[in-house]
Formats: sequence, C-alpha cells, structure tokens
Amino acid sequence: MNDTPQPSPSGTGGAGLPYENHINKVEIEDVFLWLAAGWRDFKASGIVSFSCGLIFVIAGLVMTVGMYYSGFEYLIAPAIQGFLLIGPSLTVGFYAISRSLEVDENPSIWKAVSAWRTNKISLIAMGLAQLMFLVVWLRISVLIFALSFPYTPFDLQSMLNAILFTMDGYIFLAVGTLFGSLLAFVAFATGAISLPYMMDKKVGLIQGIVTSVVAVIVNFKTMMVWAAAIVTITGAGLLTGFIGLAFTLPLVGHASWHAYRALIKQEATLQR
Repeated sequence: MNDTPQPSPSGTGGAGLPYENHINKVEIEDVFLWLAAGWRDFKASGIVSFSCGLIFVIAGLVMTVGMYYSGFEYLIAPAIQGFLLIGPSLTVGFYAISRSLEVDENPSIWKAVSAWRTNKISLIAMGLAQLMFLVVWLRISVLIFALSFPYTPFDLQSMLNAILFTMDGYIFLAVGTLFGSLLAFVAFATGAISLPYMMDKKVGLIQGIVTSVVAVIVNFKTMMVWAAAIVTITGAGLLTGFIGLAFTLPLVGHASWHAYRALIKQEATLQR
C-alpha cells in the first residue's frame, strides 16, 4: 500500500534548469501531508524505526559526554548545531523502511542500517560531503568565538557568560547565525532529496545534488517551510537531551521520503 501524498497536478512544465523536467510542483500544504505520512510510517514500522532512532540517541549522548570530560565542552554547542547540517545523511535507513512499507514488505533493522549499500559510491560520497560541512562549521564556530572573545577561557560557564551577557556576545551570535544560516541553506539545498533519490533510483552524486538544488529553487517557498519544519522537529528532539530524537529523527526521515516521492516524477529517466 502506498500512502505517499500525491503532488499537485501541475508540473514545472519546462527544462530551463538541469533536470527541471524531473521535478513536480508542490504546495506549502503538502509539507503537512509529508509529515502525516511520515508519522504513519513510523507507527507502521513497529519497533524498527524507534530502534534506529535510539542508535542516534545513544551516539549523541556518548559524544556529548565524551567532549565534556575531554575538555572540549566548547565544541558541544557547535556540534549540536552542526547535527542539523548532516541530519539528512543519518536518515537513509528510514528511507529504506518507508520504501519497504510502500510495497508491503516487512521493514527490518538490517535493511535500514545497510541501505547505503544500494548505491555505495554516491551515498558514501554524499555522507563525506556533509561530514565536511560539519567540520567546516566547527572550525568557523571556534574561529568566530576566538576572534570575538580572545581573552575568554574555553570553559562552559565563562563562554555562556560572555555570549549571553556582553555586547560582544550579541555580535558573536549575529555573525555566527549568519554564517550558520548560509551553510545550513547549502546543506539543505544539496541534501533535501538527493539521498533518497540516489538510494531509490541509483543516480550519481552530481545528478542527485543538482536535482535537489533545482527542486528547492523551483519550489522555494514550500521547501523553506519544509526546512523550518525539519529544524523545529529535530531541534525539539535535541532539546530533550537527545532522548526525543528516537521519535523526531524517524519522523523527519520518513517524511523526507514522502517529500522525495512528491517532488520527483517517478517516470524520470537518468538522462536530462
């Protein structure tokens, strides 16, 4: 049974941009249909999606505690923010679960964790690219902080005092938000549908990325609402001490699969 919300009847109608003829036009209200379909998949998968979500909860807690006790507590906040940049690369397994449910197959944890094997080179390359986004963001964050507070110790209490209660702190937040937003937009545009597209149709890295960027351009308002929904839902999971990610990350992953289904014409070929 396929519960994927159907895209709006009108397509893009042209090919002014690369692969534009592969992309459907969607509306803002479709975002809520994707989320509803994602929640249905989460419930239908039983314990599988929840178990995969728990893996990320445990990993997040271990990394955070490890950074704190290793003296790298100043990296915790940028790392949590960076999680939003690389989030799409962590949800490939949920795409596999949704695809199994579409064809009435029983999803399994093994199918989810091994989903990257369907298109190894492209999916691994995309994962490495998003990892580079995280590294670049961490480096930029530390550099901006060091330039803003050259005499502030890198301990958690000193940093919070400097950021929240000084004018330099407000400038730091503004500059950091600007750079973070730029990186976040690039990460979102390149990863919005590229990963499920590469997994499902086995397209190459370049086609996946370019198609994703064009889909965002063609459906800009809708995709900005979708990006805001992803950040809000994932952020809610992070604010619960990572525990909520066991629910929010699967929801975003499954909903992203339905976003991909709605945005890409299923008869699209591998040629432009």
